Amino acid sequence: MVGRLTGVVKRVKDVAPLLTAVHCSIHREALATKTMPADLNKVLNEAVKTVNFIKSRPLQSRLFGILCAEMGSEHRQLLLHTEVRWLSRSKVLTRLYELRDEVRVFFVDVRFELAERFCDFEWLCKLAYLADIFGYLNGLNLSLQGKTVTVFQVQNKIDATIKKFEMWDRRVGQNNFQSLDSLSDLLGSEESEIPRSVASAVSAHLQALGTQLRKYFPAQDDMNNWIENPFVIQAQDAAGLSSREQDSLVELSCDSSLKLEFTQTHLVRFWILVFKEYPHLADKAIRFLMPFSTTYLCETGFSSLVALKTKYRNRLDVTSDLRLKLTTIQPNIGALASAMQHHPSH
Repeated sequence: MVGRLTGVVKRVKDVAPLLTAVHCSIHREALATKTMPADLNKVLNEAVKTVNFIKSRPLQSRLFGILCAEMGSEHRQLLLHTEVRWLSRSKVLTRLYELRDEVRVFFVDVRFELAERFCDFEWLCKLAYLADIFGYLNGLNLSLQGKTVTVFQVQNKIDATIKKFEMWDRRVGQNNFQSLDSLSDLLGSEESEIPRSVASAVSAHLQALGTQLRKYFPAQDDMNNWIENPFVIQAQDAAGLSSREQDSLVELSCDSSLKLEFTQTHLVRFWILVFKEYPHLADKAIRFLMPFSTTYLCETGFSSLVALKTKYRNRLDVTSDLRLKLTTIQPNIGALASAMQHHPSH
């Protein structure tokens, strides 16, 4: 995709030199979270193997469901793991952790090589941590999706996450695990100190996550900060603007009505509104905000296409229908109906 000589981006730039390419933030976040210490990765693989052992055998899956019902569990089944980007591991790990007692009882009568893991406090601590951290990363993934997410919002969320991981790492050094709900609850219920090996693995993983996230999401250049908030940035600090554009930015920043409008509307919509009055500034801002920060819109478009063009409509031209499906414009039915000629016979 991004090869220097023959990648798609290079080929398109040969035709459109002003093209701006953006790597999907969700993909970058997924790549950054793949780094994991060997001992935690081993626990993750064993957890997945345990779930697949139960779920891949219909009889065992039914027996496990009956056992959960008899024990009064909130859940009746484990969730099957699959290596698909959009399906987070967090729900699989969280469900396995919540049903750890049921799994331990189930393996009393069923032979399985990893059955003893559910009696190992150190292994359960690592499982609880993985459920917590993947749950947080899953929430981060979801927050990066949406029709109106901008590159500024993505960068702000990533910066906040990196700072959180740094703070959590310091808390781990102080033997404070309150930021990790499942792990904290496990330590409280067992009334035990966390093993040193687990604390070291948690600290190493948090540090690695912060490093990888910064690698895939480097700090943004301040020269475009005026786009995010033109009423705070000083015009002389906007290095990427010409003298005329800086003059326009000064005028815009002193307009109290536009400042009120800025607080009540979305960033992209604001720059569209001021396009007539400040065309050069707005054009530069819109060009910067135009690239999709994720492939969310492409994915939703594909899902809509699959729903519209079934095997019974394989000759359907979906162009118009797809536009109606994906647009955010609400039709004024009353105005459309009043514009139609009435039939006097009705």
